[in-house]
Order: sequence, then C-alpha cells, then structure tokens
Amino acid sequence: MLRSVRARRYERTRLLPGDDILPSPVGSLTHAITIRRPRREVWPWLLQMGAGRAGWYSYDFIDNGRRPSAERVLPELQAIGVGELMPWLPGATDGFTVLRVEPERWLVLGALPPGGGPPFMTWAFVLEAPDPGCTRLIARARAAAGYHAPFGLPDWAITTLVPIGHAVMQRRQLLGIARRAEGGS
Repeated sequence: MLRSVRARRYERTRLLPGDDILPSPVGSLTHAITIRRPRREVWPWLLQMGAGRAGWYSYDFIDNGRRPSAERVLPELQAIGVGELMPWLPGATDGFTVLRVEPERWLVLGALPPGGGPPFMTWAFVLEAPDPGCTRLIARARAAAGYHAPFGLPDWAITTLVPIGHAVMQRRQLLGIARRAEGGS
C-alpha cells in the first residue's frame, strides 16, 4: 500500500512550534504522515535520530555512513535536551542542535552557523493525535535568509534542487519512522 507523506493544506499554512525562530523564511517545506500508533510510541524514534546515533531513517548510504538506521528503540538514546547535538553525518561535530523539546508533542532542531548565532535552518517534528491510538507526524524545514545550498551547490539550487532532494529524503524518513513505530507493518 502506497502511503502519503503529503501535508494537508492547513498543516502547510498554519504556525507550528519553532516557526517563530525563523519568522520570515526564504523557504519552508512541510510533509506529514499518519502513523497508526499513539504519540508515546512514535516519540522514542524521534529522540534517537542522528547520524552515528540511531540514524535518520532515510537513505542510510547518504546520511548515515552506510550504517543501517536502528530497527528498535535504543534506551540509551531516549533522553535529549535543549542544546544537544544530532550529528548530520557519522563522526561529525556539527549537525542539528535541539532548540526546543516538548515530550511527545514536538522536537525542534536547528542548524547553527559555525561561529554561533541564530540558526540558518530549523526542522520541526510535531506529533498530533487526530484520533485515539493514531499520530499525525508533521515535519517542517525552514531556511533563513542567507541559507546556502549544501554540498557546494550554487545558491540557485535552494529553490530548485534542494526542495526536490528534501522531499525525497523526508518522504523516506517519515515512512521509515512510521514502519518502525508500527512494528514493521
């Protein structure tokens, strides 16, 4: 069965936790998936994300050094707080910093510039309970003015290539989280 990771119109247009961090983004991408498990069973998969941790649940050959993302909840990675790092790549000393966390509700990550300062990108994972035993996982990435395309791509790629690459990776991640939280179904 093909599952949708398409955000509903109101999910794309309404304010989500962390949006105030970058109030005037140059780009905003929102995806979502319905997971047939309560928030408390989806939340642990978010807490352990990060390369060299449990992985990003996407294409491991790209973002986890070819190591498979975890297929189980790892108890040692279930505590995370503001200021902690979720590395982009294995062995990296940079990555996404936890900016805000509300257990079983939202996790807001930010990409901070090397010299410090406000984030140039945010990535929010919001868990909602539309029905009992069901979770809607909404993921939103936002880029600030001055955001540069990754991997040395020219800046014009921000509006053309980056959204396509992000959509492909985000889709795989959301499907991966859903499959794991639902117990492989």
